Amino acid sequence: MSTNPEVGKSISANGIQTNYHDQGSGTPVVLIHGSGPGVTAWANWRLTIPALASRFRVLAPDMVGFGYTERPQGVHYNMDTWVSHVLGFLDALEIDKAHVIGNSFGGALALALAIRAPQRVGRLVLMGSAGLSFPITEGLDRVWGYTPSQDAMRQMLDIFAYDRSLVNDELARMRYEASIRPGCQEAYSQMFPAPRQRSVDLLASPESSISALPQQALIIHGREDRVIPLSSSYRLFELIQKSQLHVFGQCGHWTQIEHTARFNRLVSDFFAEDEA
Repeated sequence: MSTNPEVGKSISANGIQTNYHDQGSGTPVVLIHGSGPGVTAWANWRLTIPALASRFRVLAPDMVGFGYTERPQGVHYNMDTWVSHVLGFLDALEIDKAHVIGNSFGGALALALAIRAPQRVGRLVLMGSAGLSFPITEGLDRVWGYTPSQDAMRQMLDIFAYDRSLVNDELARMRYEASIRPGCQEAYSQMFPAPRQRSVDLLASPESSISALPQQALIIHGREDRVIPLSSSYRLFELIQKSQLHVFGQCGHWTQIEHTARFNRLVSDFFAEDEA
């Protein structure tokens, strides 16, 4: 058994050996991570999983191309692939329907999943979410354009956090080492090639499809986010009929880390409303 907390259970999902975390019981909640280099489900959700697991069954997979999930040769990293992977993950666990939380890139994936398979998605939480077309920010361009070095990782992590004290050399070293694991950078460079505005646009779902979503949605954003513009969440709030928007002040792109207790309480109560 691995002593690395980022390595959880393993299951074949859509033919891809998938690393995932599974805690708690009850209504399933799937957490979909973002797209920063060296990211894993555990890195994104380590403070969220135990809190939500007190009320729900929490499932957090490493999406194909990221973390400790298999990277099959010849795979095309696009929304079709990622949606199929999530659906295969649910199928493998024999889960008909789940609430979904998506962080950044994971928000775009959660939106696409809800649009393409609405019967599989309960409530939706979109945190600092992509999924609309917007002029790429300098922060996102630097994240997706990452070239591995410890200094580059430290600079990139500074972009994510409003509170720079959350970023230290130890965190930068861990994320840097994760980003240079065999196959990681090769896969990452394929996902978001220059010009990276095209990647923003390819992750976007049609506004007409977003406005037709039947799900209740909670949209969360940090006011000082330098990766995904706050205006994008305002637009999602306008489009999604059954939505609410919560903006955290003094918060960058790491809402679930910078405002952990409030984030966990807000999300947990939102999901619990569905069972009241």
